[in-house]
Amino acid sequence: MLFLVAALLLLGIVMGTVAHAPIGFTLVAAAVIAVWLGVFALRERHARRQAR
Repeated sequence: MLFLVAALLLLGIVMGTVAHAPIGFTLVAAAVIAVWLGVFALRERHARRQAR
């Protein structure tokens, strides 16, 4: 999952509008997205364990 975030970030830097944003903003946004995905994954894992 983190590989996907990194790949999308690199793609955005090379080809997208992220290239026009400051690098600090881009890194903060990427960190926020990574944390959000991590929390989501943990909640899903916890919910699946509860369902059994």
